[in-house]
Amino acid sequence: MPNRMNVALIGTGMVAGTYVKALADLSDRIAFAGLCARRAESAEAFRAEHGLDARVYASVAEIAADPAIDFAILATPPDARLDAVRTLAAAGKPILMEKPVARSLPEAEEIVALCEAAGVPLGITFQFRCRPAARDLARVIAEGGLGTLHAVELNVPWWRPQSYYDEPGRGTYARDGGGVLITQAIHALDLMLSFTGPAADVIALTATTGMHRMDSEDFVAGGLRFENGAVGALFATTANAPGRTETLTLNFANATAHLAASALTIDWLDGRSETIGAVAASGAGADPMAFTSDWHRDIIADFADALRDGRPPLVTGREALNVHRLIAALETSGRTGARAAL
Repeated sequence: MPNRMNVALIGTGMVAGTYVKALADLSDRIAFAGLCARRAESAEAFRAEHGLDARVYASVAEIAADPAIDFAILATPPDARLDAVRTLAAAGKPILMEKPVARSLPEAEEIVALCEAAGVPLGITFQFRCRPAARDLARVIAEGGLGTLHAVELNVPWWRPQSYYDEPGRGTYARDGGGVLITQAIHALDLMLSFTGPAADVIALTATTGMHRMDSEDFVAGGLRFENGAVGALFATTANAPGRTETLTLNFANATAHLAASALTIDWLDGRSETIGAVAASGAGADPMAFTSDWHRDIIADFADALRDGRPPLVTGREALNVHRLIAALETSGRTGARAAL
C-alpha cells in the first residue's frame, strides 16, 4: 500500500458530511480522491458544497475499475449495499461500510460471504468503539480486575421528530431494514456485545408508539441472556423527547462499570470510585448528526492501517454479524411474543 492512500466515498446522504470532516483530519495519510452518488448532480453538488478536489465517478463500477483507488467507503442507504459490494468485491477493492451491513440478517450474511470469498477486506463503521471511554473500559476489562460479568443494562432513550421519518425511506423495511434497532440502537448494541460477547437468546416487546407515523418500530424493551451466563435488560426508543444520552451498565463481581456516552465511571465494591472522560453529544436528539467526527476519523485510520499491516480492521463484517443476529432475534421475539434464540 502507498504511504498516502486514495479513498472514494460512495453515497452523499446524511452521514457523508461526517466522513468529509473525518478525512480532512487524515489528509496527510489519506486523500479524498473520488465521489459517487446515485445521481451525478447530487455528487457534483456535494463536491461543491464541501469544496472537494475529488473526481466524480459515474458509477460504482468506475471506482472498482480504477487502480488508483485503494479502498472505498460505502455510505449508501442499506437497500443499495448488496449490488455495490458485488461490484467492488469482484474487483478486489477493500470496503469500509457504514452500518448496518444490510437490511436483514440473510442479506448481511450474503455480503460478508461475498467479501470473504473474494478475499476482500470488509470493515464496518461502529464508531462508538472508538470513544476514549469505551477504549478505557475495554482495557480495564482485559486487565481482569473487574471479575466475572453477571448483569447488563443498556438504555438508548433517543428522540427523532416526525419530520425525520417523513423523509422518503426513513424507518422503512424496504430501504433501512427497520427502525430504532437497526438504525439507531445498533451502535450501542454493538458496543455492548464487544464487552459481553454474543447473546444466546432474547425476549422482547417491540412497538410503534403514537409519537410517530412510520413503517417500523420506535420502541423496544427486552431481556437478554448471554452465552457467558450473564443476563441483561435493553430499552431503546426514538420516542423520548428531547432525547437523552445512551448508557451502558455492566455489573461485574468486583465492580460496576457505567458508560454514559464518552464518560466512564467504575464503582468498586470495596468503596472506591473513579471517573474517566466526560459526557459528549452522540446524536440522541432531534439532530441525528450532532456528534463529533473524531470517532469516524479513528475508524477510517484503523481501516487504512489494517490494509497496510495485513490485519483485520477494528470491526470486520464477520464480527458485525453478531449484532445483526441480536437484532433479528429481538425482531422475531417482538413479532411472536416468544423467547427467540440467536
